[in-house]
Amino acid sequence: MASGSVAEIKSRLAVADVVGETVVLRKAGAAFKGLCPFHGEKTPSFVVTPARETWKCFGCGKGGDIFTFVMERDSLPFGEALTLLAAKAGVTIDDRSRAEDARKMRLRDVLEGAVSFYHAILTSHELGRPALDYLHSRGFTDETIEAQRLGWSPDSWDACSKALAAKRGATPAELAAVGLTTERDGGRGAYDRFRARVIFPIRDANGKITGLGGRLLPEDDKRGDRGPKYLNSAATELFDKSRTLYLIDKAKPAMRKSGTAVLVEGYTDALMAHQSGFTNVVASMGTALTPAQVALLLRYGSKILLAYDVDAAGAKAGAFGATELLRLVTELGSADGGPSLIDVGIVRLPDGKDPDEVVRDQPEAWRAATEQPVPVVEYLIDTHAQAHDLKDLGGRKRAIDGIKPILRSLRDPIVRDGYISAAARRIGVDENSIREAMIQRGAETAGAESRISADRVRAADADGDVESILAGVTSPEAELLRLLIAAPAERLRVRDVLTDQLFTSGLARSLWRGLRAALDSALEAGTTIDALERLPSTIEGEERRLAQALSVRLGATVEITRIRIGIDQTILRLEADRLEEAMAWSRSEIAEAEREGDAVRVRSLMEAERDLGQKRKALDRRFLASGVLTAAKGGKK
Repeated sequence: MASGSVAEIKSRLAVADVVGETVVLRKAGAAFKGLCPFHGEKTPSFVVTPARETWKCFGCGKGGDIFTFVMERDSLPFGEALTLLAAKAGVTIDDRSRAEDARKMRLRDVLEGAVSFYHAILTSHELGRPALDYLHSRGFTDETIEAQRLGWSPDSWDACSKALAAKRGATPAELAAVGLTTERDGGRGAYDRFRARVIFPIRDANGKITGLGGRLLPEDDKRGDRGPKYLNSAATELFDKSRTLYLIDKAKPAMRKSGTAVLVEGYTDALMAHQSGFTNVVASMGTALTPAQVALLLRYGSKILLAYDVDAAGAKAGAFGATELLRLVTELGSADGGPSLIDVGIVRLPDGKDPDEVVRDQPEAWRAATEQPVPVVEYLIDTHAQAHDLKDLGGRKRAIDGIKPILRSLRDPIVRDGYISAAARRIGVDENSIREAMIQRGAETAGAESRISADRVRAADADGDVESILAGVTSPEAELLRLLIAAPAERLRVRDVLTDQLFTSGLARSLWRGLRAALDSALEAGTTIDALERLPSTIEGEERRLAQALSVRLGATVEITRIRIGIDQTILRLEADRLEEAMAWSRSEIAEAEREGDAVRVRSLMEAERDLGQKRKALDRRFLASGVLTAAKGGKK
């Protein structure tokens, strides 16, 4: 990304225009007002202030710049918000990134060509009639088939690749790169990967095509000579099954609204749920739930429900998925605002029924099952108990051995004690037997968090103009982060008081999050405070370039006492800025209420104004105590 890209994007994109794509805004003096998109409200408390290039909701407290808005709206990390807004603003990226983007765009175009080819065969050609009849028999409507661009791959070795070569100029290398062809033995060319299968296009969270899924028709599956029932695209630079969830692009608004994601195994399960109005459902496309898929779900909701098939393979997947999910949530739950065990459940369906059958034939049963899931630990205890003969001493021991790691992972002693009692009753042993067994060393569940990582923006050095890089954040933000880089041990002291909301710049906020996460990881690993890194290797992309630009300004070593005072003062400056925003909002609301003759609202706002005044006086006293005579205001460079 070119130097100063953050500042350049801000100069090209008005905050009111970016926010206005999502929020209906109306002019209110020098600002704009609207209903907050992040929490339900009837009276507008969401304000966009063009002069500051910021937005703020005085109802839920969220706020920031155009980057933080896109990050909040789309649940994106900073790097992805940067890429999205750079494209919108027409800000150029460096040659390597531009070439890579062009290549991926071309590969997606080839994949989209395949989607169109297969869809046309299904809906407009006699070859697709059996597949279309099959989909109709499963209850799928023409509207769903069209909306999801379902298709049919003919029973041909090269029909798709020939069509794409002729109509899209696709080369053999491009067809192989997107997983549409498979190389023949001996290097004698290639053949189409998908043959005689119903085709399900697979897209990422932003709706971009990444791969395809194919399903055999029942009669072909029974023959046993057509390969696996389900076949996905091979791993490519666009498609990684372990990081993919089918229909995530369609499901994320409902997941964000309800706070709940329901995970099923197959394409048809998820597709039928969406057709029936249950749009917070996604499919894992396989039998093994992965940490990356859990991380993706947690972008959009804190509650995860597993609703895998009830057949032998599905039941096994459900047990494995629940174990993995419990382990990951336990680790993630240790972070501020992380999920908890009450946010994880298993959907119990009527005996012998798969998710798509229940959704199609018994929608109220599906609704009830997802509204009253079985707690994950209770489910796992029952699963292990059912897997062994509890009348036999060896069976009881094996059941306890299976449950031990699960119980050990429960950090809350009250919750753990409760489930130990439940396990003892279910298996038919004394509680003390389970407690003694748990004391024995066993497999630890730590380390799951390290296996979850959001996709990172490519690392870049801080080349170019330092000032243009720093122009992307406010002066007090830059000063505070500079001092925290100079004195890593101070990060622990301010970790809990330096909240994300004090930063208005998305880049500054993202860098602080990276420093905080690196601090937590280092302390968990037993690193001493004095050994903390100035610039952790985990910080990459634009955040690293900002940190390196700030490091240029570190200069000579400064006494730690002076650094500590500087940190405290800049935090106070950020608090003062946020308080000034609140006071300006309050004054404008009072004026509006007076114009409307709303005496009740005026009195309420005046009381809030007095409270803000008291907070300002308290803040001024803190400034004086820190050695600052006046509460200097921070501003843009």
